[in-house]
Amino acid sequence: MLRIIERPRPCTYLPAEKAALELCLTPSLSPYEYGELLRRGYRRFGWQLFRPACPRCSACRSLRIASADFKLSASERRVMRLNQDVRCELGPASVTREHIDLYNRYHAFMHRHRGWDWQTHNRSSYHQSFVSGPPGIGWEWRYSLDGRLIGVALMDKAPRAISLVYFFYDPEWRPHSPGTFSVLNQLLYAQQNEIDYSYLGYWVEKCQSLSYKSRFSPHELLDEHVGLAQEPVWRPQIR
Repeated sequence: MLRIIERPRPCTYLPAEKAALELCLTPSLSPYEYGELLRRGYRRFGWQLFRPACPRCSACRSLRIASADFKLSASERRVMRLNQDVRCELGPASVTREHIDLYNRYHAFMHRHRGWDWQTHNRSSYHQSFVSGPPGIGWEWRYSLDGRLIGVALMDKAPRAISLVYFFYDPEWRPHSPGTFSVLNQLLYAQQNEIDYSYLGYWVEKCQSLSYKSRFSPHELLDEHVGLAQEPVWRPQIR
């Protein structure tokens, strides 16, 4: 397995910092191997696996939820009731015109609402980012209401874990807390299917787009990024 450290660049999450990624290149990847990389803080888009390798900053912390410990709070139960009419379907990651239109509407909204960089996908670029990759790993939740696609949550599967990759939704759904609903749906799926862990990606306390992840409790944070020959240490965070 080949590892490459990219050159430092301005950080997307913390503009005062410099960011760099460790990129992991593998000619093939089994679900078991991917699970071991998840435990060591890697994420995946398409065939690309990566984790932070920033020169002076360690604000990005890998966060996961142990299924055996997770329980819905009162506010989370309200979110689930609020979305009880939403249809949730799980299937292999795919791309359709509906996917592309929804993704581009979502990013246009976030560009206006939060100042995100302007970003669009076509069928080819979407496939490369979200559909391509090792077979059997990439899945998606399709959320629909009255027969209309209103959200897509990309999710990876490993033997003992799921990884919440990316989520986008119809801006008109926003008042019903779709982001929270999608995370909860996937956490409950892991719990009901006796999957040990759900990896929520990187938590950055001072970044609005990532700080929300610590609301899901109890959760664990990865101490540090280690190699395949070392055992990673995850610390429970009790609120």
